[in-house]
Amino acid sequence: MRMWYADREVVLGPPKQRAVLGLLASRPNQVAGIDQIIDAVWGTDVPPTAVNGVHTYVGGLRRALEPNRGPRESGGLLVSAGGGYALRLDPQAVDVDRFTTEHTRARRLLAAGDRDGAIAAYESALALWHGDAYANVPGPFAALEQARLHELRLTAVEEWAEATLETGRHAETTTVLTDLVAKEPLRERLRWLLMLALHRAGRRAHALTVYRQTRQLLQEELGIDPGAELRRLHQQILGDHADLDLPAPGPRPLAPTVRPIAPPLVKPAQLPPGTRDFTGRTEELARLRNVVLREHGRSEQHAVTAVVEGPPGVGKTAVALRLARRLADHYPEGQLYVDLRGSRPGEEPVDAHGALALLLRSLGVEQDQLPRGLPGRTTLFRSLLHGRKVLIVVDDALNAEQVRPLVPRGPACVLVTSRRRQFGLAARDGAYRLELAPLAPTESVELLTRLLGEDRVADQQAAAYSLARICGNLPLALRIAAVGLVAKPAVTLAELVDDAADDTARLDRLAIEDDVAASLRSAFAASVRSLTAEVARTFSALGQHGNELITVELTAALTGTGRESAARRLAALADHHLLEEVGRDRYRFHNLIGLYAAECARGQRTDRATARDRLDREPVPADDGLPELVACSTERDG
Repeated sequence: MRMWYADREVVLGPPKQRAVLGLLASRPNQVAGIDQIIDAVWGTDVPPTAVNGVHTYVGGLRRALEPNRGPRESGGLLVSAGGGYALRLDPQAVDVDRFTTEHTRARRLLAAGDRDGAIAAYESALALWHGDAYANVPGPFAALEQARLHELRLTAVEEWAEATLETGRHAETTTVLTDLVAKEPLRERLRWLLMLALHRAGRRAHALTVYRQTRQLLQEELGIDPGAELRRLHQQILGDHADLDLPAPGPRPLAPTVRPIAPPLVKPAQLPPGTRDFTGRTEELARLRNVVLREHGRSEQHAVTAVVEGPPGVGKTAVALRLARRLADHYPEGQLYVDLRGSRPGEEPVDAHGALALLLRSLGVEQDQLPRGLPGRTTLFRSLLHGRKVLIVVDDALNAEQVRPLVPRGPACVLVTSRRRQFGLAARDGAYRLELAPLAPTESVELLTRLLGEDRVADQQAAAYSLARICGNLPLALRIAAVGLVAKPAVTLAELVDDAADDTARLDRLAIEDDVAASLRSAFAASVRSLTAEVARTFSALGQHGNELITVELTAALTGTGRESAARRLAALADHHLLEEVGRDRYRFHNLIGLYAAECARGQRTDRATARDRLDREPVPADDGLPELVACSTERDG
């Protein structure tokens, strides 16, 4: 990593100081919070002095960048803003941004048939490279960027080589590829191109030697044979196949092609239909819209990411889709949607590799043109969306690893929904988080009125508020209850309230037969299945406690663990929105989740009275000094 200010090269200082600069330079004009910087530089191994360390490194960078600035003068290049720091400069002053711009331009020229122009753009992009990106820069951010940029560079070289081979520049291409194959011996695509270049240069024997070396290397290192494409090329060279000859003038792709360029006019419009009779969320929608437009206005070099979080059934997807439609005019180049199924009952989550396949196909990339690995798909996705004002809805995310590869660079917006608190996306990626609470009672009654009709609700206001309370003011529960009432017009709201008042049968009433997506019990069960075994057992144990206040001490007594372990488990349940925080180290179940926890608790060995007695008589150890006493429950999953 090197930097120049005016005509002088800046001495960047110690490694972690360079890591701070690397993070800020990767997002020019965008504020990186203190927590983001700490996560980027130290990762999970955070020392107690990390905050002071950030201030020290920023101070060192300021002295290096602007040595003539007075100690009390505000900097013009590295500035403090919004609880963090930002590097104020033209994005094209950063070679990574220039490389990405030129790489994207090369692909567009190639797609338009201008091969010579594309080759010039590829060479302009590759000329920016001097050594390895982020070499000797510590921290998880630098490591990830190093891997990403390395893959992007190799992809650009492969695309350049394919284009130059179509113009007859065999000797030059052979020299570049020979050097690169020595550095990347296991990358089969490079060897495929090198074999073709050697064959076209009249060096058929050398091309066959490369294949034999490749086969031997793959068998020794990985215990596998070369891939189908490499084997096919080997057979074609042995047979001196006519398809390997230099193509006639004009745009004609090689076979097999590795240039998955989407048609330039593809404009996806994938947003699913919104929820009928959407009600409430006025404040939340206004807040999210203001955040997105404010961040979008600050910089068009970095995508705006916002996460809508909350418990099952609270209406996260409905809010995200409502917001997406309100923002569509600001992102006129298309809307993409992908469901990651992070909490779908009975289904496995979609990983980033699979999600990118869906998104790339939506952008016009054919199935046989999809890169095989996650880095290649991520690079292609970001290249295709570079500079495009698109909006992406990523629904039902389980973790940050699913989401990060789906966030492009440039003037895009990514709206994520998740049942988990996505602290990692906020700290490291600058995402804005919004936690949805259940509807207000008046909003719940308004929703029931819209679903059932004003005539049916007007003279039963008290029953409507009681039904809203029984449904926990969750939109999904209210809609399920309304469907039952619509199907039975003779049943009054008061009668349904009486029927659902029984706690043991309430979750049975709040389900639609043969539709797991419309069952509160199934939704809660899916969230519990995503927990670790010990946290899931803690959830079941707490189900014995009803809807009373839950403390760390009580949890430790119920589970037979130490205080620190109990606190960690409670925090994990809160992060999954299976508990509500009502104060420091104090929690409570949402009433419907508490009913499901009680179902899970039936048959547990731990007796509540025994745990109470232990809590009264024995001090709770700070660490895990007691054996765990809670047995795993049998989930009742409708």
